[in-house]
Amino acid sequence: MIPFSVLDLAPITEGGTAALAFQRTMELARLAERLGYRRYWLAEHHNMPGVASAATAVLVGYVAGGTSTIRVGSGGVMLPNHAPLVIAEQFGTLESLYPGRIDLGLGRAPGTDMITARALRRNLAGGVDTFPQDVQELQAYFREPVPGQLVQAIPGAGLKVPIWLLGSSLYSAQLAAALGLPFAFASHFAPDHLLDALRIYRERFQPSEDLERPYAMAALNVIAADSDEEARRLATSLQQLFLNLRRGRPGKLPPPVDNMEELWTAEEAAGLAHMMTYAVVGGPERVRRGLRDFIALTGADELMITAQIFDHAARLRSFELVAEARDALAAEA
Repeated sequence: MIPFSVLDLAPITEGGTAALAFQRTMELARLAERLGYRRYWLAEHHNMPGVASAATAVLVGYVAGGTSTIRVGSGGVMLPNHAPLVIAEQFGTLESLYPGRIDLGLGRAPGTDMITARALRRNLAGGVDTFPQDVQELQAYFREPVPGQLVQAIPGAGLKVPIWLLGSSLYSAQLAAALGLPFAFASHFAPDHLLDALRIYRERFQPSEDLERPYAMAALNVIAADSDEEARRLATSLQQLFLNLRRGRPGKLPPPVDNMEELWTAEEAAGLAHMMTYAVVGGPERVRRGLRDFIALTGADELMITAQIFDHAARLRSFELVAEARDALAAEA
């Protein structure tokens, strides 16, 4: 059975705080480790009231320090917001502290609105346009220094921290293929180009010193509960979150509701249904079927599971049920 991993945005719930979100992140990471998930990734976002993972490298260190074996990383660091040397030093430090357990996933979006992106960078020169060069510069900082190299990442040089490229379109799939890097697709919020991106990545992949053959991860929302009805109700928190984003009013993760029809228009409902094309929501049997179908559809080498669930106990239970479904699928194989 292919490995399953966890994507966490350290959600801040209505009535909650960032401190509580971090406490819950640690509890989920420790559970994921016990349940045999391979990785625990945290995503960089800025100026979003419901997301506490803005200082991603700091949070990666916090989670790695509170766990023992699970790989911990970024899913991802938005490289245009940072100088490559800064990221090399941060993740070189993390790799030095937690050797063999750190992943560096890179995205080229700002992870925020353009006004906030300007506040992060002070200017918007370069950024997305220089993403391929920035990735290669970052790779160079993790290699052994060459004679005469004037700028080195200390720590970082020679540590070869694994770099992943993340994407929600075809661009990063093509770049990951050209550079011979592992690739992760954000199908949990951007379903349209999933299959084309995976096809292009596999067809155009060039072996590298980092990776001999293509390795593709696909992310999806999985909200599991002990019954289909309970799972559907839990999923209304995610639906409300997406709805508020589409309306330009991002907020904290809201509690579930009994009836979404009172909150959205038919057009909004259709748009959100499309965004959640690959979401798996249900009780144990529905989740098992949904995961089996998604793996068959994508041929993914690994799944990255995310779940925005208001109730923390229900969120932990969801990841337990996903692990049970994974093990049941492995037994069938």
